[in-house]
Amino acid sequence: MTKALILTDEHLDIGAAKTTHGLLRHSEKYDIEGIIDSKFAGKTTDQVVPRCDKVKIYPDLYSALEENEAKKLIVGVATVGGYLPENFRQHIEESIKEGLDIISGLHHFLSEDEEFVELANEYDVELEDIRKSPPLDELHYFKNRKKDIDALTIPFLGTDSSVGKRTALLEVYEAMKERGDEVEWVATGQTGLLQGAEYGIPLDSIKGDYMVGELENQIWKAWKEKKPDYILVEGQGSISHPAYVCGSRAVLAGSQPDAVILQHAPARKYRHYQSEDIQWPMPDLEDEIHLIRVYSGTDVIAITINPEELTEKEKRNYLINYEQRFNIPSADALEEPEKIAKRIERQKEIQD
Repeated sequence: MTKALILTDEHLDIGAAKTTHGLLRHSEKYDIEGIIDSKFAGKTTDQVVPRCDKVKIYPDLYSALEENEAKKLIVGVATVGGYLPENFRQHIEESIKEGLDIISGLHHFLSEDEEFVELANEYDVELEDIRKSPPLDELHYFKNRKKDIDALTIPFLGTDSSVGKRTALLEVYEAMKERGDEVEWVATGQTGLLQGAEYGIPLDSIKGDYMVGELENQIWKAWKEKKPDYILVEGQGSISHPAYVCGSRAVLAGSQPDAVILQHAPARKYRHYQSEDIQWPMPDLEDEIHLIRVYSGTDVIAITINPEELTEKEKRNYLINYEQRFNIPSADALEEPEKIAKRIERQKEIQD
């Protein structure tokens, strides 16, 4: 794997750093040697981010390079709107001058930023924007390929953005592989692509006319090339989230699912999106499940939860309540992924 540093300066402990949080839990492409974040310098990531790998945090690039041999710098945030934090610019400029390639998943494309491009050319480094859409002539339109895919297609949706959909998916994906299942997964965001997903697209960067077709094409590629029994699809936003209308709806349309897994954060009061100003309330689970059924014509077969701000006792009470209320399995996917894996396997038995 390629050795890399991650830049999160002053962002590591907030939802905007979900790209970093994801890489600290699952990374098949990069060996994360250190985090650059002046706010938490001297600590390790497991002291800041729950349930992640232990990686040292440095105040700046130079102190990180004294102890590591990183070849790349990853911009480790996914800000609302995809903007580049102003305090990141100096770190990126210094990294370019030190010969590090820069990888970003923001809508602010570094390869179109005149200052960065000039420096990159001078120091012969690469600026890689993984959230860029393919050229128009390479995009795919919807072809209704589901009828030709002999695999169970299961999206992992959520009741909010940054709620743990991808993390739950990857935990279940690994559990299914360990159980001997033939399973693939399709990423729909920049973090999944950075983590090393073999199939996927930056969904929110695709032109509206091709969004569903591009996702469908990635699912089709996974089926055509690997012939798995199961294809898990990363969700985006939530079906009821007003700021992400193209997220879960496009995922449902592109995957034409056989069933859905739903991720929820019971203690979260407001949507992650601009919560300090807008305070848009979290949805009721029953309403979210109803909308998913209406949009997809299929059912939620399990609920996974994000235990943020919950005690262990509170978490267990929610899990018991959901199982009794909805009559489906409920689990913390980081602790009981096999429980969800078994339910997915059972769904295949039912449909076969």
